[in-house]
Amino acid sequence: MRYFLFTILFISQFAFAQNEKFFINHSLEREKIWVDSIYNQLTFEEKVGQLFMVAAYSNKDAEHVKSIEKLVEEYKIGGVIFFQGGPVRQAKLTNKYQAKSKIPLFVGIDAEWGLSMRLDSTYRYPWNMTLGAVQDMKLIEKMGKQMAKQTKRMGLQFNFAPVLDINTNPTNPIIGNRSFGEDKGNVTERALALMKGIQSEGVFATGKHFPGHGDTSTDSHHTLPFVNFSKERLNEVEFYPYKKLFHEGLASVMVAHLNVPSVEPREGYPTSISYNVVTNILQKELGFEGLIFTDALNMKGASNFKQPGDIDLEAFLAGNDILLFAENVPVAVEKFCQAYNDTLFTDARLEHSVKKILRYKFKAGLANYKPIDLNNLYEDLNAPEYEDLNYQLYESAVTVLKKEEDHFPIKDIQNEKIAYVKLGDDKNQTFLNTLRTYAPVTEIDLDSIHLMLEKLKSYSKVIVGFHKADGAWKKHNFETKELVLLDSISRHNNVVLSVFAKPYTLLPIQYFGNIKNVVLAYQNNDIAQTVAGEIIFGSVAAKGKIPVSINKFFKVDDGLKTVKINNILSFSTPQSAGMNPKILAKIDALAQKAIDGKMTPGMQILVARKGKVFYQKSFGYHEYNKDTKVTNQDVYDVASLTKILSTLPNLMQLYDKHKIKMDTKLGDMLPIFENTDKKDIHLKELLAHQAGLQAWIPFYQSTLDSTKHPSKKYYRKTYSAEFPLQVSENLFLRKDYNDTIMKRIADSKLLPKKQYKYSDFTFIILKEYLEKTLHRPLDFISYNNFYKPMGMSTMTYNPLRKMDMSVIPPTEKDNYFRYTKVQGYVHDMAAAMQDGVGGHAGLFSNAMDVAKMMQMYLQKGHYGDKEYFTDKTFELFNTCAYCNVGNRRGMGFDKPQLSGEGPTCGCASMTSFGHTGFTGTIAWADPQEDLVYVFLSNRTFPDATVNKLSKENIREDIQKVIYEAIMK
Repeated sequence: MRYFLFTILFISQFAFAQNEKFFINHSLEREKIWVDSIYNQLTFEEKVGQLFMVAAYSNKDAEHVKSIEKLVEEYKIGGVIFFQGGPVRQAKLTNKYQAKSKIPLFVGIDAEWGLSMRLDSTYRYPWNMTLGAVQDMKLIEKMGKQMAKQTKRMGLQFNFAPVLDINTNPTNPIIGNRSFGEDKGNVTERALALMKGIQSEGVFATGKHFPGHGDTSTDSHHTLPFVNFSKERLNEVEFYPYKKLFHEGLASVMVAHLNVPSVEPREGYPTSISYNVVTNILQKELGFEGLIFTDALNMKGASNFKQPGDIDLEAFLAGNDILLFAENVPVAVEKFCQAYNDTLFTDARLEHSVKKILRYKFKAGLANYKPIDLNNLYEDLNAPEYEDLNYQLYESAVTVLKKEEDHFPIKDIQNEKIAYVKLGDDKNQTFLNTLRTYAPVTEIDLDSIHLMLEKLKSYSKVIVGFHKADGAWKKHNFETKELVLLDSISRHNNVVLSVFAKPYTLLPIQYFGNIKNVVLAYQNNDIAQTVAGEIIFGSVAAKGKIPVSINKFFKVDDGLKTVKINNILSFSTPQSAGMNPKILAKIDALAQKAIDGKMTPGMQILVARKGKVFYQKSFGYHEYNKDTKVTNQDVYDVASLTKILSTLPNLMQLYDKHKIKMDTKLGDMLPIFENTDKKDIHLKELLAHQAGLQAWIPFYQSTLDSTKHPSKKYYRKTYSAEFPLQVSENLFLRKDYNDTIMKRIADSKLLPKKQYKYSDFTFIILKEYLEKTLHRPLDFISYNNFYKPMGMSTMTYNPLRKMDMSVIPPTEKDNYFRYTKVQGYVHDMAAAMQDGVGGHAGLFSNAMDVAKMMQMYLQKGHYGDKEYFTDKTFELFNTCAYCNVGNRRGMGFDKPQLSGEGPTCGCASMTSFGHTGFTGTIAWADPQEDLVYVFLSNRTFPDATVNKLSKENIREDIQKVIYEAIMK
């Protein structure tokens, strides 16, 4: 039967296809032919059936599915509106229902902030209230386009959005975050942008809830809300966005269940069934010609007024076209038949709505209906580019309502001591982790107010995060005790209040005078938390403006712009950095390959481009027993990366200050070498591993006794003034052994000629030189010169003196020297014998802090507002001085291989630089691509002898994927 109905269309399409221009010019005629052909074949009951759009769920049982099938087959309903469920389940049901329908069904959904409003496993965009803070309408239009693509992919023709309600009542229980704000102009501007985006992709937008649900104190799902506005006020304010969107082609409108005496004088009579509202005002006065939906007819605002069937008929008689969420279609059809027989409506009235419905079905392409393709449905609905837009939206929305001039964002990190206090009952870890990306931040537990205030006395700033569950209808209120605590903290401390909840959360705060800085992030999700943290430390500039007023303190459109601090890493998405996320997904597979092949128990991988970290993931576990998962905050022994993360930058600073030159001789640097065969070695030769030094000496072996255990001559099990150098948990080396190390290096044999030979001696020597020149230990020097001002919260020597062992993956089960599991103590034996502070090894860090240093190098000595050394100095140290004799090394940096095997994938530019480490690490930067790559692991655990990670080229293959992902 269905194919018979489409015969006319098929014939006309065949004819029109002969001439595309003719086809376009006569599209309206084709529409009319199709609509008339379908309409003329329908019985009265089938025409009435087209008016109904019933509720469907993909998370209900078989009985529910059968009931919908029955309505489709027997009552020829016009459509379904889907509610809760999952995308694949819903798509299968849509195909099933469409296959049983005589005329293709309308399928709609409430997806105000994306399909996730109703469906699991789908993408979630910001609430409208959050979008109310966004000032770039192009971003909101783009969001509408993306939402429409997802909607269309699901076989849907309607998205019941945008919300046009102007939320002038802060206590509104049902609109609130669903509104763009309290200003009619702002609401209209954003709703229009969203509408344009949705309809540009061939999906119909629906403006709601006419005549205006913004100033209600009750929920129409439960009762009939009262709106006591004059007709003049409605026309000036509530109707304002509708008129603008009608002019721009809004496809449909949803009429609310409201009690508005000024437009419907019958007491308690819902606007949704008011002829004056739906026909006289909406259609005649405002001139709306699109489809008109009722709000859901099961809502108590309507169903309390009339019974199922009666309410449907009343809504139709009022002028509505589509009766949404009809509760009893069979009864309603009977009521319609009876009313028709009683001449309560005419054929013309029925034809008006049914033909309008059919016209929109034609416009939606349902005349050529195709089932939903289930292949790759989940992937298509969660495409990586959606994340990129979400970041942009939150970067544009997060609002700074108050700030300390010249002290916000926080810049002078080295002079700050920062605490964090959590309020609220929802997750906060992403925010705290982001804060710790920029500076060491101590979380202070909620004790008694007195104890907390005592703890906070020593801190220069206190960041207070208020975190409430990210639900549009959930309560976001401060508890009384939280308000008291906030007041107490702000009276005694310099506070940055960061609110991850709706703007109205701020209403109970009676006084903002003591709160120096206020950041409103609107929602409590990972992106909002990341962006708020970035704004606090200036890697992103604040642009948002609050869309509602907060008592006398903040008015609509308040929002302070902040500066972006140049040259510090921020967070973003692959697209924003010019990277292809689908290709980058191969990294995950390579990481898993390494773990499955027992090449390493776990790892951290970070990639940044153009100053933006777009890939930061952790894989696997601390050990193969899988007790502790690796996180981005864990701290690895970075081994030889220490050379370029600690010793080298300090040497570059000395060079920059003209304290040393490339031709400075080793004998002049350290007296111990002035009477040796090494006295004439130049710094340049040392740095490039061209000095002819031996690779290394196993210093520890000479300190073992005849049983190959630590000799009592050199070690004690407890600390003392004579044995202060801690090698492991219960092993302390005597204080003078460093002299022995230096003497053995001085006495070691040189190679027969000066040629490339990688040697740890270089950086052991340079550590000695730096400490004697600067009169401070290397760990102190590096911390004060770089780690502290750059806000590195994890990069450190001897991490157990600062953090818990639980965040440090072990590096080896040592059965040859320390005879213990090495965890939190440096793996390198020589560095361990130097109290954990080596020039060649000893540093621990997470990938983020390593990336900061590499980014500073990439920026030629600049990070944030500080210059650490000059461009010229960096260029010199990054020079391959001996490439002509087959030595690829720069001055301290490793460089890409000249031929054969090497540290890189072979795809990095010759301007790139970095280093690798014995524990399974690499840090590499490429100025040509503005790229930083960091890989940290503990491949040495439990046994360091076989380097499967290197043999399988895991680090290099990941680097290759990164270069393949660059979008040219």
